[in-house]
Amino acid sequence: MSRSAAAAPALGKDLVGIEHLSARQITSILDTAEPFKEISERRIKKVPTLRGITIVNLFFEASTRTRISFEFAEKRLAADTVNIGASRSSVAKGETLVDTARNLEAMKIDMVVMRHWASGAARFLGERIPSSVINAGDGAHEHPTQALLDMLTLRDHLGAIAGRRVCIVGDVRHSRVARSNIFGLLTLGAEVGVCGPPTLIPPHMRELGVRIFHRVEEAIEWAHALNVLRLQLERMEAGFVPSLREYNRIWGVSRARLAAAPEPLLILHPGPMNRGVEIDSDVADGPHSVILEQVTNGVAVRMAVLYLLAGGRPEKAEAAKAEEVA
Repeated sequence: MSRSAAAAPALGKDLVGIEHLSARQITSILDTAEPFKEISERRIKKVPTLRGITIVNLFFEASTRTRISFEFAEKRLAADTVNIGASRSSVAKGETLVDTARNLEAMKIDMVVMRHWASGAARFLGERIPSSVINAGDGAHEHPTQALLDMLTLRDHLGAIAGRRVCIVGDVRHSRVARSNIFGLLTLGAEVGVCGPPTLIPPHMRELGVRIFHRVEEAIEWAHALNVLRLQLERMEAGFVPSLREYNRIWGVSRARLAAAPEPLLILHPGPMNRGVEIDSDVADGPHSVILEQVTNGVAVRMAVLYLLAGGRPEKAEAAKAEEVA
């Protein structure tokens, strides 16, 4: 596959967020991910689809799950990958983001997967370099591939997402995952709710067409699926919640609370989990949890995004899956 920053019509050059994607674009990514799931089940988990493509994983924030998921996706598509942590790079010596990117560009790379503490950093970078940029989380703004894997998991279990009721429970204020999920789910026709203490629910939620719950029992009664978020204590100043124990007592998702649901709920969580705070262990490991499926789907979704941005066509994904490494 040739290097083509003029990427597939389905996406454009970059994937920096979900907010401006159409339902057709989102569905195209999810459909493209489906045939890539099977690659991870093979004895040899690799196809040559992105052979010759060079991808830089540029992480200015610590990440384990997202970075490793992208690495697996890249390697299973046979791309050449380079991992750069900001603490180990020239950024720690004062180099600007643009200088770092231009130096990488001089090495003739094709894509950058970037996580950054500043909202808007991925778009900023994408507007300044010809390589494709994938947002792996920017500040409290968006985390598009996490939302896509969440939607793929929901679709696997619920069928069509349109008309389904999904409630995002927890620290919505500080969550880029919540924002991307809200944009994507609404675009696909789902009803979306948020639930948590008033201090952690942004005031503009209703303007987005989102229903607000302040009691988790009400959210459980209403929803088909709960996407449970952790408290992002590293982003908080004092005063958002009285204590972790109190948060669990009032808003924690427990087996006793789920028992009152009118029908079994799907339980999602983007990780990492604070067991005993936002979610109890017997729920995280229980029969309605699809948390590990989210992890599996994450690799397939990221393979799909890489494939599409490299110029792959959604309708050719099945053929790409069937290729073998020579």
